[in-house]
Amino acid sequence: MPNVRPSRAKKRTLTFAALGLAPALLAGGLVVGGTDVFSSDGVALAANTPIVLDGHGHGHGRGLGQWGAYGYAKQGWSADQILRHYYGNTVAGKVSTPDVTVSLSEKASVGVHAAAGMRVGTQTVAPGQAVSLSGGTATITDGCGGAVVSTVPATQVDPINPGTNRRDQELLTFCNGGDKYRGSIGIGPGGVYNKLHVDDYVKGVIPKESMPSWGDTGGFEALKAQAVAARSYVLAGLAAGRKIDNTQASQMYHGASGEDPRTSRAADATAGQIRLLNGKPALTEFSASTGGYTAGGLFPAVRDAGDSIAPDHSWSATVSASSIGSAFGVGSLKSFEVIEANGLGEGGGRVVKVRVTGTGGTVEASGNDARVKLQLKSDWFSVRGQKSMPKIVKPQVGPDSPGGGLLDLSPLGAVLNQIVPGLSAVGLPDVTGIVGEVTPMLEKLVTEGLKQLTAKQVDLKQVNLERSDNSQGSTGTVAKPELLTDGKGLPGLVQVLENGVIYFSPLTGVHALMGQSLTDFLNAGGLAALGFPTRDGLG
Repeated sequence: MPNVRPSRAKKRTLTFAALGLAPALLAGGLVVGGTDVFSSDGVALAANTPIVLDGHGHGHGRGLGQWGAYGYAKQGWSADQILRHYYGNTVAGKVSTPDVTVSLSEKASVGVHAAAGMRVGTQTVAPGQAVSLSGGTATITDGCGGAVVSTVPATQVDPINPGTNRRDQELLTFCNGGDKYRGSIGIGPGGVYNKLHVDDYVKGVIPKESMPSWGDTGGFEALKAQAVAARSYVLAGLAAGRKIDNTQASQMYHGASGEDPRTSRAADATAGQIRLLNGKPALTEFSASTGGYTAGGLFPAVRDAGDSIAPDHSWSATVSASSIGSAFGVGSLKSFEVIEANGLGEGGGRVVKVRVTGTGGTVEASGNDARVKLQLKSDWFSVRGQKSMPKIVKPQVGPDSPGGGLLDLSPLGAVLNQIVPGLSAVGLPDVTGIVGEVTPMLEKLVTEGLKQLTAKQVDLKQVNLERSDNSQGSTGTVAKPELLTDGKGLPGLVQVLENGVIYFSPLTGVHALMGQSLTDFLNAGGLAALGFPTRDGLG
């Protein structure tokens, strides 16, 4: 889920690290290699000994880091680069379920008006009139609290125009408090709700989950990335059957009253855009600050160089021994040490497991449990003075940035996703992963390419039959199709004919070059220099 609003706290490719060829990991100046042997050199403690924890980041660290996205945007990264970096193994997609229903947790009743009028059931509510809902009945009054005009069986009030991005006069406004909302307002067994298009919903989320001022200081692309993440996150939740409310349990949302022009522009600039994982909306979690490395999990862990500007990039916290003993229920504390960590970043990286020993026994808990119980900013911390070495449990790791590397299949993007929904060849952890992901993609590419090559040959034969001079001669094949890549790393199929060549790639489609057109293409450097042809050249 989203975590901690920041105010409170080239193309994507594989790299050597993603191939499992990273150098030996250093943590706190010690080489750590996953040993199961731990020293007993914990920090010696008295009952009230203060323990200092050195940490990084603010929030759970999964997925997009908001301060990191801002840092990357200031470095010139696009929203697409930011999203591909943090949400490895996802691809760009479009919304298929446009409507969102959000529980308005702080509302107990419905009484609304709109300057342009409203609709309730089959009846139009005139400007100046208001509607209240109770017990399945809508009561239309002459203004808020005025004389009753009529009653209608209904549990929902709709705007006069159901479209998105409506003007202020059409927004439903609560009589009590004046809060404005896009879309419809209703009441049901779960309480008061707001039903609206997901693009309108996102406008009420971004300014509460991010910093609108970033749009004025080089961070507009970060706000765009936040819009896509917010849109994907809520749709993934709905697809999983989750109830969506307007709190941090889902995403902070304050309706139209909470909108900001800068974040609304970011929402409009990314209208309908989401991230897909395995063909479905990805649960694009985000948090304020990763501390320099994301946590991994659903998406590969990645270095977050953009986070260097975050206020909580580094922090320290002092906790008394008695507080730790009490939080973990072990009596008077004897030792507190990190016994497992993920090995990514300073101090051993994020804590996987801690061991807490006291007069009342020993408890082992997750890093997140320690974060919650001790009210820490994140689960990336180390115990100052601890001499024992944590076991390293390293998560799947993606590339450091969406540019450079050994294998670049990202130009296929959404095109490959149409052929194989959800597949992506980026952010893979090792050679096994590459084979497992790329092979199905290429198989589909070849299957689709062969169909198009065959269809193209039929078209060429028809063209020749229609030409009186048959100037191009036979179009019979002289070789089987070959899988090749162009100078940009884009894979496709090439088939040699008796008097020409047919080229296919998912991005350019299928095109034939013959005669002088083929000669000119080859003389100019062919695939390596020009890439796959984008049009036919039959003479």
